Parts: sequence; C-alpha cells; structure tokens
Amino acid sequence: MWVMVLFDLPTETKKERRDASLFRKKLLENGFMMFQFSIYMRFCQSMENAEMHTVQVKRMLPAKGKVGIFSITDKQFGRMEIFHGKKPQESTPPPQQLTLF
Repeated sequence: MWVMVLFDLPTETKKERRDASLFRKKLLENGFMMFQFSIYMRFCQSMENAEMHTVQVKRMLPAKGKVGIFSITDKQFGRMEIFHGKKPQESTPPPQQLTLF
C-alpha cells in the first residue's frame, strides 16, 4: 500500500510559511518522501500500517489549508506513468565556413 498526502497550504504570512514547513518536516520524519513539492508518499506493508500512518498525518494537520490523504495498492502505483520534462536545448548554428586570407 502507498499512502499519498496532497496539500495546498497558505504561505502568505511568516506563521503560515512556518506551519507549512513544519508540516512537510513532520511528513519526512514519519517516513514520507517528496513526490512533488506538495505531494508526499510512503510505502506501507499492510492496510493496517497505512491506516496508522493516515491517523498520524491527521494528528499533525495544520490549522489552515487543504490536505488530502488516500491509499493506493502497489499494483495501482506501479501503473502510474511518470514523465520528466526536458529543458529545451538551444540549437547550435551550423558551423561557418572558414575563410583563409
């Protein structure tokens, strides 16, 4: 089982930024890893273990913002297609013919 935590937390004030950082730090301390900036995931050996980690995340929810928690099976996770973007490469101009004097 994979437990996925998705969140959108406000970061306009210093306290909100601190709360968002603390929430991410607690996720990492609880064995979650960053999948994307606001998506963290953790592999769990069983449904019971996944439920335990879901309860832990619920205990550390920040006061503001939106947080979603869901579980998917390893098979479902394995069917995910992940794409990594490529930086556009600058096209190099064709070499100029060398003129000798």
